[in-house]
Amino acid sequence: MNSKNSIIKTARLTIETESQAISNLSSLITDDFAEAVQLIYNSKGRVIITGIGKSAIIANKIVATLNSTGTPSVFMHAADAIHGDLGLILKDDIVICISKSGNTPEIKVLVPLIKSANNKMIAITGNKESFLGQQVDYVLNAFVEKEACPNNLAPTTSTTAQLVIGDALAVCLLELRGFSSNDFAKYHPGGALGKKLYLRVKDISSVNEKPKVIPTTNLKDIIIEITEKMLGVTAVVENDKIIGIITDGDLRRMLSNVDNFSSLTAIDIMGVNPKRINAEAMAIEALEVMETHEISQLLVEEKGNYAGVIHLHDLIKEGII
Repeated sequence: MNSKNSIIKTARLTIETESQAISNLSSLITDDFAEAVQLIYNSKGRVIITGIGKSAIIANKIVATLNSTGTPSVFMHAADAIHGDLGLILKDDIVICISKSGNTPEIKVLVPLIKSANNKMIAITGNKESFLGQQVDYVLNAFVEKEACPNNLAPTTSTTAQLVIGDALAVCLLELRGFSSNDFAKYHPGGALGKKLYLRVKDISSVNEKPKVIPTTNLKDIIIEITEKMLGVTAVVENDKIIGIITDGDLRRMLSNVDNFSSLTAIDIMGVNPKRINAEAMAIEALEVMETHEISQLLVEEKGNYAGVIHLHDLIKEGII
């Protein structure tokens, strides 16, 4: 019973059951959904999302998604609401209640209290004929035929459906608001996703050392410059313009191919036409160039002049990769 084949079979059946339920949701989208989206979009207030049990956990996730995409939202636990937290709800707020059955005791107590304050209400429920479904202004149907749980008890497929409806709400509102990648970066300044959208090359390269030599620099000084600046590379610069690059690899190849290197200078060793990037470019663009050319450093230019180095390790440290 606990064989690998049995485990794999159960996992696949769970995924297939939930996948089918999600697919069926698209046929349940009605005018109520469109009107609920328009209501939220035109509202001067916030979205208050409430639920109990597993639905409360889903409510928290939907709140997080809405907040991060430009729709101010607050979670209110249904049980806490009837013990004082109703004060969260302001005059212009819209309330979304999430409940699979729509008939839980907490919901039956809570809904009339919200209605008495004349706040608009939206239900995400698997039972549009329930108490909740009959009391609200708009019903978003999250009906599923069965849970993935073999006993058809543990909330699995139903909570997945609730989550998908919440995502659909958020994406529709995002599009109505014209929410852009710059807006996303504003709401996610500390995360890896946000950094990909706002972090520029100069933000990273400006804190690095700035290794450089001139064409006539001798081998010893080249090695010292690369070693001291600890970036594995140095630019070869003339009148602040990049004319070449010398990497650790260039030095190793030179030492293995040349017997007498006492008279060598930077111009004899450097690679010409090195890959470079503008300081104003996005850091993610630097990563794309490095990956395309299979290199770990890029020389940085600002207004045509040498401005420093950005290293693959910098991008890893910032969470870009």
